[in-house]
Amino acid sequence: MTDLKADPSRTDAVILVGGRGTRLRPLTVNTPKPMLPTAGYPFLQHLLARIKAAGITHVVLGTSYKAEVFEEYFGDGSEMGLEIEYVVEKEALGTGGGIRNVYDRLRHETVMVFNGDVLGGTDLRAILDTHVAKDADLTMHLVRVADPRAFGCVPTDVEGRVLEFLEKTEDPPTDQINAGCYVFRRELIEQIPAGRAVSVERETFPALLEQDRRVYGHVDHAYWRDMGRPDDFVRGSSDLVRGIAHSPLLEGRTGEALIDASAGVAAGSILVGGTWVGRGSEIGAGCRLDDSVVFDGVTIEPGAIVRNSIIASGARIGANARITDCVIGEGAQIGARCELQGGMRVWPGVVIPDNGVRFSSDA
Repeated sequence: MTDLKADPSRTDAVILVGGRGTRLRPLTVNTPKPMLPTAGYPFLQHLLARIKAAGITHVVLGTSYKAEVFEEYFGDGSEMGLEIEYVVEKEALGTGGGIRNVYDRLRHETVMVFNGDVLGGTDLRAILDTHVAKDADLTMHLVRVADPRAFGCVPTDVEGRVLEFLEKTEDPPTDQINAGCYVFRRELIEQIPAGRAVSVERETFPALLEQDRRVYGHVDHAYWRDMGRPDDFVRGSSDLVRGIAHSPLLEGRTGEALIDASAGVAAGSILVGGTWVGRGSEIGAGCRLDDSVVFDGVTIEPGAIVRNSIIASGARIGANARITDCVIGEGAQIGARCELQGGMRVWPGVVIPDNGVRFSSDA
């Protein structure tokens, strides 16, 4: 293995952000998942900041669902010191098709591809260095997890060369899973069939192994979380707030809670567990917010308790309500003394009257 180092400035970043985010509905009814507020910023902005910190400046976003939202917010990327281009998928092309779809915008021979659903903490330069040092055609970021059964496993040999790609299995031979970040030699992307749906996991990667291409894994124990479900979204946001997951955007500001400067929090309220409170939100006296994400313009009336939940923009939570493990959609109104729990999802604009939903008797 040589001591060659990668040149991030001569690397393209491609981020796949075309998914519909159905597992996070109703939050994604009006907003693409990568644009949901996460510890005070659109989720995607944390990844873009990590890409910039690694020294990569040219970024191509592969969009589809509500594609216009991304460009409206990030523009050409210059405010972040990046150069961002956008490519829209007219129809669902899968991971491989999505990567092939941006081929014409690539500028460099090294291309780093990111799954826009993943919150990660790995050293991006280290993955690039592995790619260069191994003279790899493809380098995959592999992360070790305690229970790999729910993921695709990727065993490697002592040199780090990938041996096979295994679908979810009850008895995985390794704890290494595909973490959704890849470094491609550009020519491989050109070889992906254009204009149709292609899965890199099921089609592209196995074909590369059959062709005896140099496919390597970069294995680490870095922070990694798929943000696709509400419980993971809440945990990911709170891990960012507490500094467990690192983001350059939150440097020096992490703690038990982060509260936007324009939000109002009344005396006697307790905000813990990595809670985030967004712009213009109002938290009444005697409230407790634990491990929760409160978007912009939310009103939480006195005495309410909110745990492990997401409260979307403009929602109102009534006095002494109890909200646990729930998703409350935009503009919904939850009446006083209501009790919501166990994964309940309230759609945007829904109004639940005072005492309208309870699990305990109305004493």
